[in-house]
Amino acid sequence: MPRENYSELLALISVARERSFTRAAAKLGMSQSMLSLTIRKLEARLGVRLLTRTTRSVSVTEAGERLLRVTIPRFDSIESELKSVAELRDVPAGNIRITATDHAIDTLPWPKLSEILPTYPQINVELSIDYMLTDIVQGRYDFGVRLGDELTQDISAVRIGPDFRFALVGAPSYFASRPMPTKPEDLLNHDCINLRLPTRGNLYAWELKNGYREINAKVNGRLVFNGIYQILNAALSGCGLAYIPEDLARPHLAAGRLVPALKTWWRKFPGYHLYYSNQWETTRAMQVLIESLRIGKRG
Repeated sequence: MPRENYSELLALISVARERSFTRAAAKLGMSQSMLSLTIRKLEARLGVRLLTRTTRSVSVTEAGERLLRVTIPRFDSIESELKSVAELRDVPAGNIRITATDHAIDTLPWPKLSEILPTYPQINVELSIDYMLTDIVQGRYDFGVRLGDELTQDISAVRIGPDFRFALVGAPSYFASRPMPTKPEDLLNHDCINLRLPTRGNLYAWELKNGYREINAKVNGRLVFNGIYQILNAALSGCGLAYIPEDLARPHLAAGRLVPALKTWWRKFPGYHLYYSNQWETTRAMQVLIESLRIGKRG
């Protein structure tokens, strides 16, 4: 294939990753019609169909999968090398993409980034809020942030935060007409505010622990959110019991806007870790972020 046709392969890769001509065209900075024409030209040249199009989705054919298995790693390798070469300059520079939950971002990366970014004006950062535990390689992220017990063996990670507990809380107005739970089983008689996790496909079971006893409590309630801050706000409004990071609850507990429940069952979780793929070499800009966030780093 002539070198000028490499752009067609890049277009195919983008559509396959986005599963959408509209999103792929936006990322490539071209019109949807031009992108469709580019893919059709590639299919005509190869004599096979690479994508199956419907009114709602785009999927890759068997021939397309075979082609992508070969081309994606090679283009990724080239892009990684280009980034590495660019980072040989004296000043760390480049784009950094991070995926994490909103609580993780607000608690750790963002406060530190707000301090260091003025020192490194050539580093650009994209922070993406995500509860799906996204595959950072597939999503083309440089970093993700997860709790220590969610890490896998095929990644590198550094601890960036201490262990912390989740707190079970409710507003005084909620408890005005309801008894305080004294054991986890009592939660079945309470209106609990649930969190839906896309990765699990259902509602998060509250992970409670008292000594050696561990319980994953599947609670019921009228409200379900997919973000922890919305759960906090609903609890403050007296809409039910919430299971949230203790640091979010602490100022409201101190002010009396929330009261604790089942405190002996509040479970401690391994702290947040910044993780990244072993497949690619870290750039100098990435190294700046790693060292700035690493726990124990003196300011």
